[in-house]
Amino acid sequence: MEMQGKTVLITGSTGGVGRYVAAKLAEAGAQVLIHGRDNERARTLADEIRRRGHREPVFFSADLSSLAEVRKLAEAVADSQPRLDVLISNAGIGTQQPGPQRCVSQDGHELRFAVNYLSGFLLVRMLLPLLKASAPSRIINVSSIGQQPIEFDDPMITRGYNGTRAYCQSKLAQIMFTIDLAEELKNSGVTVNALHPATYMNTTMVRQGGIAPMSTVEQGGAAILRLAMDDDVGSGLFFNGLKEARANPQAYDQAARQRLHRLSLELTAR
Repeated sequence: MEMQGKTVLITGSTGGVGRYVAAKLAEAGAQVLIHGRDNERARTLADEIRRRGHREPVFFSADLSSLAEVRKLAEAVADSQPRLDVLISNAGIGTQQPGPQRCVSQDGHELRFAVNYLSGFLLVRMLLPLLKASAPSRIINVSSIGQQPIEFDDPMITRGYNGTRAYCQSKLAQIMFTIDLAEELKNSGVTVNALHPATYMNTTMVRQGGIAPMSTVEQGGAAILRLAMDDDVGSGLFFNGLKEARANPQAYDQAARQRLHRLSLELTAR
């Protein structure tokens, strides 16, 4: 995809790999829509992009732990932008933050499931009309190789909670959503894929979790940029870095995906 004149929304783009991807897409000529919660970090990114002679990004502030704020974000993008060519759902919470205890979102849902999965589900559903109108367009869900099946009798993990389990469940949910959505969008001109960009990138999320980085932001960014810009990546797929891979078996269980879809509609009141 030629990025000149295209519009790209990247959630969680004021830091880490999202910030790197935003800068690279701006360099390629895209109008970048950046998202985060920190106005100062957004301003420094915008200044950096502008100093390099690229189009100034547009900043949208939203707390993705609130479905009301996700709705406002989607409405603000749809109302202000004539097109949306790429949506990169990158924002998320890692395995260790905000701590080992079980936390809930502003809507009462398990926090990692809410931020890592439900917010992206709702944002995509609300922006689909704009993405379809801008076709050919793309949706990219930044997931993880760390995956764990959803236990549908306790999807909010009220029993046996730990942050790693919650994180891995939320990331598998993203992939299940990707596969279902790709089928729904067949022949629409909108493709959707998920990926594990790189293992333990050198980001604040990884370092705050007490984990020694194993890869660079540039490596992870390259994998995301490939899905955003290359023309031969298909749809409904999961990638480990630059290579197509297999997700957890539950991702390919149609009945499980249908249960997740029903749950997601219920929790987001769609």
